Amino acid sequence: MNALYGLGQALLHALDPERAHDLAVKSLELGLYPRQDAPDDPRLAQGLWGLKFRNPLGMAAGFDKDARVWAPLLATGFGFVEVGTLTPKPQKGNPSPRIFRSARDAAIINRLGFNNEGQAAALSRLAARRSGVVGVNIGAGRDSEDRIGDYVSGIATMSAVADYLTINISSPNTPGLRDLQAPEVLDTLLARVRQARASAAKRPPLLVKLAPDIADADLPEIVRVIEAHAVDGIVVSNTTLSRAGVKDARFAAESGGLSGRPLFVRATRMLARVHQLTEGRLPLIGVGGIDGGAAAVAKIEAGASLLQLYTGLVFEGPKLIGEIKRALVVAMTDAKAESLSTLVGRDADQWAERKL
Repeated sequence: MNALYGLGQALLHALDPERAHDLAVKSLELGLYPRQDAPDDPRLAQGLWGLKFRNPLGMAAGFDKDARVWAPLLATGFGFVEVGTLTPKPQKGNPSPRIFRSARDAAIINRLGFNNEGQAAALSRLAARRSGVVGVNIGAGRDSEDRIGDYVSGIATMSAVADYLTINISSPNTPGLRDLQAPEVLDTLLARVRQARASAAKRPPLLVKLAPDIADADLPEIVRVIEAHAVDGIVVSNTTLSRAGVKDARFAAESGGLSGRPLFVRATRMLARVHQLTEGRLPLIGVGGIDGGAAAVAKIEAGASLLQLYTGLVFEGPKLIGEIKRALVVAMTDAKAESLSTLVGRDADQWAERKL
C-alpha cells in the first residue's frame, strides 16, 4: 500500500503544482487516501482551549481552502485540520502560474492570493460536522475597502462552525495585508474582532497568524498587543519573502511566499522568541519547514504546543504523518515524560539566539 501511494506521489510531482494540488484534493474526496491504522499513543493528546486534540499534528491552512476534505484529512491521522483561508466573498486569486516547486530545496513558492469559494460555501460544508477538531482561517478580500470589516464579517459568519478561528494577517500575497500587523492597526483589528466574537452565539478560541519576516525589534510590541486583547493563541508562522538558504536560483527568482525546508530555522527562531515573550502563557502553533520527526520535535522544544505542516507532506508523502508522531513518542520516552507539555519550550532560549 505504501508503494502504491509512493507511485501516486511521483505522478503528482510530474504535474504542474497547482494541478497536482487539485488532484490531491479530489483523491481525498473520492476516498483514495491511506487511513490511520492504529490509535494514537495517548501521550500525544493535547487539551487546549477546551478542545481535545488526539495528537498535536495538524494540516495547515492553504491545503483545504474550501473545507472540502477536512474529514478525510483527519482519517489519515492528523489531530486537527485548519481550513481556509476564507474571504467573505469568492475570489479567484492571482493569475497563474502561481505555485512553484523545487525538489532540490524541498520548498514551494506560492502567490495564490486567497483563492477560495467564499465563506458561505465553506459554511454549508461544515454545518453538519460532528467530530474532529477543525479550525477556520479567515482573511480579507484583495479589493476590500474595509479589510478589518472583512475579518469582523468572517467572525460573525464562521464562529458557529469553527472549533477555533485564525486571523490571517500574514500572507505576503495580498498587497498591504501584512500592514495589519503594525501594532496600532492590530490593536484596532483585535478590538473589533473580539467584539464580533462576543456577539456570536458560539465563541470559539481566537488565534492570530503572524509572518516570519517581522523584525526582532518589532515583535515585542506586536505580542504585547495580542496579549492585551486576550487572544487565545498565536500561529507562528506563515510563508516568508526571504530566499535565504534557497539553492535553485531560478526558483528563488519567483515572487511570492516561500515554504518548506529553507523556512525552518527562520520560523522556529521566531517561534522561540514568541514563546519567550509570552513566557509560555499562550499556546503556540508551530508551522514552517516541518519535514521529518526531528524537525517536529525541535518545534515542540522551541515552544509549540501544536504543529502544522503542508509543504513537507508534498515532498515526503502521507508517511510523514506517522513518522512525526513516532518521533514525538520517542522524544517523550527519552525524556521520561508523560505528556508533550514537558517538552514544550525547553530549548526556546537556544533557538531564540540562532542566527539567520
